[in-house]
Amino acid sequence: MKIQFSKEVKTALKTGAPILALESTIIAHGMPYPDNVEFALTAESICRQQGVASATIAIINGECCVGLERPQIEFIAKDESIKKVSRRELGIAISKKWSGGTTVSATMHIAHQSGISVFSTGGIGGVHRGAKRSFDISQDLTALAQIPMIVVSAGAKAVLDLSKTLETLETLGVSVVGFKTNEFPAFYSRSSGLCDLFRIESPGDATHIYRKNMEIKLGASTLVVNPIPKKNEIPIGEIEKIIDYAIKDARIKKITGKKLTPFLLKEIVKKTNGRSLEANKALALNNVRLGVKIVHQLS
Repeated sequence: MKIQFSKEVKTALKTGAPILALESTIIAHGMPYPDNVEFALTAESICRQQGVASATIAIINGECCVGLERPQIEFIAKDESIKKVSRRELGIAISKKWSGGTTVSATMHIAHQSGISVFSTGGIGGVHRGAKRSFDISQDLTALAQIPMIVVSAGAKAVLDLSKTLETLETLGVSVVGFKTNEFPAFYSRSSGLCDLFRIESPGDATHIYRKNMEIKLGASTLVVNPIPKKNEIPIGEIEKIIDYAIKDARIKKITGKKLTPFLLKEIVKKTNGRSLEANKALALNNVRLGVKIVHQLS
């Protein structure tokens, strides 16, 4: 697989220095400009301040890029032609020379092919509400089942059916552990009511479980769910009403498929007067900080 590495990532791979993978859909489709650029640069700064190479992954003009320079981040953040590229579309994107933000599944595939073992994201995709009618289930779940990495997230995106998502992760054999919690986080909220997770207390616990999974030849990821900081959360009782309204609006407008989640996130930002955007930034950066600690333990 042909991959274009940034100088920073190339050096880290040669020297064995720690590297953290970051996705680009959150930049291209998860946040508006200029918040997305501010977020991306802050995430990369957190990595570098702790001696970790920042490997933001994207497709640019048909090339898989691992590690982005500032102009590439600006391009991904601002250009309206940027596509949302999942794992199934990687070959198409390369063949047709697309430029796109990589989803969790595509980022995991490219990171794993690059020899990177830890990835921090905001929230994974999963089983959409109403999936019994639409069969809308994210490729992120199958990627987690098939690619052996440590993935740090604030649970699954709150617009999903969290109970069915967690059940599907169990069916697919993905080890899900809660960082200082036994409850599956609900993205904007710390609580979901789903309280049967194995609780870990340290980044070292996460790496130990991952290593044991690798030793016994389990092919799935270790998903470390990390609740949003308490000061930044939107209580689930408050955000659920807004999510329900956004989902009903999407059904009326017949918005489905890969356009659905970006639409819902934008609607939620509007209905919360930007509070959900700040929560999104806070939880994603919180995951970067934990990812950095895990990378150091793994190194």
